[in-house]
Amino acid sequence: MELNNASAEQLAQWEHALAAEYHAIVAKGLNLDLTRGKPSAEQLTLSNGMDGILKGNYTSPDGVDCRNYGGLDGIMEARAIGAAILGVPVESVLAGGNSSLTLMHQAMTIAHLFGLDGSDSAWANEETVKFICPVPGYDRHYSVCEHLGIEMITVPMTSNGPQMDEVERLIAEDSSIKGMWCVPKYSNPTGVVYSDDTVARIAALGKIAAPNFRVFWDNAYGVHDLSDNPAQLASIMDACIAAGTEDSVLQFASTSKITFAGAGVAFMAASSSNLSGFKQSLGFMTIGPDKVNQLRHVHFFAEDNALKTHMQKHAAIIKPRFSSVLTHLESAFGDNDLGDWESADGGYFISFDTQPGLAKEVVKMAGDAGVKLTPAGATFPYGNDPKDSNIRIAPTVPTVAQVDEAMEVFVVCVKLASVRQAIAG
Repeated sequence: MELNNASAEQLAQWEHALAAEYHAIVAKGLNLDLTRGKPSAEQLTLSNGMDGILKGNYTSPDGVDCRNYGGLDGIMEARAIGAAILGVPVESVLAGGNSSLTLMHQAMTIAHLFGLDGSDSAWANEETVKFICPVPGYDRHYSVCEHLGIEMITVPMTSNGPQMDEVERLIAEDSSIKGMWCVPKYSNPTGVVYSDDTVARIAALGKIAAPNFRVFWDNAYGVHDLSDNPAQLASIMDACIAAGTEDSVLQFASTSKITFAGAGVAFMAASSSNLSGFKQSLGFMTIGPDKVNQLRHVHFFAEDNALKTHMQKHAAIIKPRFSSVLTHLESAFGDNDLGDWESADGGYFISFDTQPGLAKEVVKMAGDAGVKLTPAGATFPYGNDPKDSNIRIAPTVPTVAQVDEAMEVFVVCVKLASVRQAIAG
């Protein structure tokens, strides 16, 4: 379907046929949801073995009674899980509760209000605070900034990560920029894995940025590979050590999409200075995390290669869903310019770009036909996609058959919206 060379008569014929197909779909009364990147029930079942795994023994291998208060850092063995996921020394890791988003919000709040390096380093001391946000990106990162009144500046994502020439220019010119969001492996939603050069350049930002600048390195999908030979992400900690900028990066991860989404363990990895500054305020918020749940995870992943084997089971469940999406997109748009997409080798999302000006219309049409998608614009700060083109597809929760059905609807919506746009001129 090439719209540019189509006659008015051909466009009218396509519109008529696609409209009939669309109305037939609406009549089915579908109720499918591809809005959030949540694990499916099938994936969650993989971790049911954690139930009762402690068998009444609540003492960690390091001798901690996990039923009691205390231990802001979390138990050592849980921190070791985080160290393995993030590829850092265990001494650099704090293990918290079930949500890395909670840790990120806490770190942002502390840096903003109290400072990670004493009160003089608090961002709120300055009139304006800005954050760099690669786009398209993760909506909850933007929500944290909005909640704290932090202004967001967008830079485009490339196939290697954020457009670093622009990032470096902005930071060199504006000392009010205090941080940058990054999802470095299988970036949400594009699936991009940052190149070694990009990682090195991000580590070097600490040399040109304000002293209280921090990169928030949200490595949510660090072990969520779908390929047998996944792309390798360079170590941001090693790059920072080489650049002498260890204090400029805070790393985050969790088991929320590894074990139970609502009962996982979150991790923060940072320099000793950052951890000290973080815990100074954290101690006023909590007397310690849920160490019993941390211990459950320690027992669940006690065997050698247990985490790797577990993630291979996740991949076996997710891959057919991703394949369904990609097959439909390739079949419908592989030989035309009605849409572009990223073919991710891991993570939870597939990013699709319509022709400019159509994303909101496609999402609305799909919703009216019973297929809920992430709101158009959600992958940009303030919900404002200037091209109105990006749509995030989250295929993990529905069954493979439901993903197939949803993608059939999606394809018809994109085609019909595109044809109507061409007719309108």
